[in-house]
Amino acid sequence: MQANGVRLKPDPQRLAGIAFVVSSATAFGAMAIFARYAYGDGVDTATLLALRFSIAGAVLVLACIVTGAAWPRGRDLATLVALGAIGYACQAASFFTALTLAPAGLVALLLYLNPAIVAVLAAWRGHERLVARTIVALVVALAGTALTVGPALSGGGNQDVQAAGVALGVLSALIYAVYIVASTGVTSRVDPLAMSTVVIASAAVPFAAIALVRGPALPATAVGWSAIVAIALVSTVAAITWFFAGLKRIGPTQASTLSTVEPAVTVALAAIVLDERIAAIQLAGGALICAAVVLLARAGPRVRSKAT
Repeated sequence: MQANGVRLKPDPQRLAGIAFVVSSATAFGAMAIFARYAYGDGVDTATLLALRFSIAGAVLVLACIVTGAAWPRGRDLATLVALGAIGYACQAASFFTALTLAPAGLVALLLYLNPAIVAVLAAWRGHERLVARTIVALVVALAGTALTVGPALSGGGNQDVQAAGVALGVLSALIYAVYIVASTGVTSRVDPLAMSTVVIASAAVPFAAIALVRGPALPATAVGWSAIVAIALVSTVAAITWFFAGLKRIGPTQASTLSTVEPAVTVALAAIVLDERIAAIQLAGGALICAAVVLLARAGPRVRSKAT
């Protein structure tokens, strides 16, 4: 790189930050693929999430102890427990159930509606103003949603099942957005690693209770167990850790923008590994949704929460 004839050296911190965020997005994007393998091995949603959050929570607790992260107390702790056991648990249940009904790539694209929903909720609560760029982004996101869900909402048969998956995918994005807005105050006061640990460990409780009452549907083979471990360690612990490492180096705007790699990874892996295909018009809609995320990132410092 040159400027005015002077060769500029790449900034190692920025390059590392980009690598961390892209790696995080890739790890999150692969989660839907791992989930399909777990479901194919006989695991149900409650057992999958109980194992995911229990394993990830245990590892993150150990990480907090090793790093000396400050644990939240009082009202902040209670808020994070509620966010995990209710908010994040409901979001995860919606998302992973949607994966059993609709293509993984489609569900991943719908989840990326959450930044647009966050913008609306933040404006409604008076936290932020809807500037021109934000309004344009919301219109783009709405158009993208219409293109993405249109084919799934027409016709019958398997399309009815897919429509249910689409509805759960949108619900997942909505719950995620409410979760982000509700956690805004806490995030400014609590160490990110400690926050993620409390939320994830709390999310394990309702799913563990459901699995124990109904009887856990454990993986039948090493493939299923490998998928569960990958979801917990790669798509949860590593993904969260890498995101915060990247966020620290490049800031929220670039981190949000680079995170749009996530649904693209899911769509690509679903096509390569699972032989899933979604219609060209749905891919166009997904591209508009990702474009809206980029516009929202450029409009302000908002960044998607990565406690998930």
